[in-house]
Amino acid sequence: MHVYDDEVFKMACDQFEVIADYLSIDKNDRERLMYPKRAVAVTLPVHMDDGSTKTFQGYRVQHHLTLGPTKGGTRFAPSLSLGETAALAMWMSWKCALSNLPYGGAKGGVTVDPTKLSRNELENVSRRYMQEMIPFVGPHTDIMGPDMGTNEQIMAWFMDTYSVYMGYAVNEIVTGKPVAIGGTEGRREATGRGVVYLVERAMDMLKMDPEKCTAIVQGFGNVGSVAALSLALKTGLKVVGISDAFAALYDPKGIDVKAAEQHVLKKGNLRAFCQNNHVDPNELLTMKCDVLVPAAVDRVINSKNAGKLHCRILAEAANGPTTPEADLILEKRWDEIFVIPDILCNAGGVIVSYFEWVQGLQSFLWSETEVTDKLFRILEHSFTQVIRRAKEHKIAHRTAAMAIGVERVLRAKKTRGLFP
Repeated sequence: MHVYDDEVFKMACDQFEVIADYLSIDKNDRERLMYPKRAVAVTLPVHMDDGSTKTFQGYRVQHHLTLGPTKGGTRFAPSLSLGETAALAMWMSWKCALSNLPYGGAKGGVTVDPTKLSRNELENVSRRYMQEMIPFVGPHTDIMGPDMGTNEQIMAWFMDTYSVYMGYAVNEIVTGKPVAIGGTEGRREATGRGVVYLVERAMDMLKMDPEKCTAIVQGFGNVGSVAALSLALKTGLKVVGISDAFAALYDPKGIDVKAAEQHVLKKGNLRAFCQNNHVDPNELLTMKCDVLVPAAVDRVINSKNAGKLHCRILAEAANGPTTPEADLILEKRWDEIFVIPDILCNAGGVIVSYFEWVQGLQSFLWSETEVTDKLFRILEHSFTQVIRRAKEHKIAHRTAAMAIGVERVLRAKKTRGLFP
């Protein structure tokens, strides 16, 4: 038993052990690479609108500080645990290293359902969380960003709370801020755009004609909606399935993704959209399509459904959507399903967050065109490295991607010494 006991953290550790065996990492180095350097748990007392005081649990995990400050999102979710936070921080470490960013991985958040809070209560929770984190974060220590359940406004509250404490504006303390206070153009769309860029690269490799292909996107939040819109309007795929936490829709004739987006903006979810096309959410992932994009939560592809997937490309826009047991099944189907692993597929967000951080430190801004061009250049380099490694060593794409990331962190730790 340890403080990180959680199924998601166990999954992240199991994935790491596969890579450690593949790289023949010495037993003395494994725990140091795997376990976080620092974890913080805080209690957040907050005044509610009804006059009561309610306490929430908050976390921040910094996986390693070997390559530079840590970087990672802040998640507001009712089921968030310290173990899940640690797993997400670990995955962020390999993601940053794969993209060659000068970061270690971090993650944080509050165990809360933000949809059940008023705007005033949400602001109180956000500001109290940052207030409690001030001793442990900073522009050169740990930089926060948005994640599930948080957005630009919450990042603005984080920045303001930290800045008031410091006595001057510190916009580089968080990324994913509104452009008006130092955010970067294209940050909100970055993860979804990166997913679509890599799908296009995979389709080009496989000689697939986008105009004749279909896609299903599970998850219609920030990442999923941007990916679905780009796949339909930019790439030309027919999006036949979408879903969120409230409804799943499938229509072989195609779904009007733009109309779905507008409906969600007005109503908050897909529950009342195209009710004639609603299907069982558990079946959506196994329905026939050419491109499957899990863009929701972790562990949705498992040993029970991995053998039933009917896609040619699996683009993992979510963090940890595929369990190790499912990976074993997918490895046997390598000639049927081309996997774009999560630490590559959804890296667009942290890459553009890096650009935002650099612009904040230097007080120098780039245009959205420049940001997108730089994003695609880094993704192209990472994609090429992963495919080359997988082919040369005859290994799965996930193994190749994680191996590159873990190797870079291990090499840095050995070079610096015992403490970082």
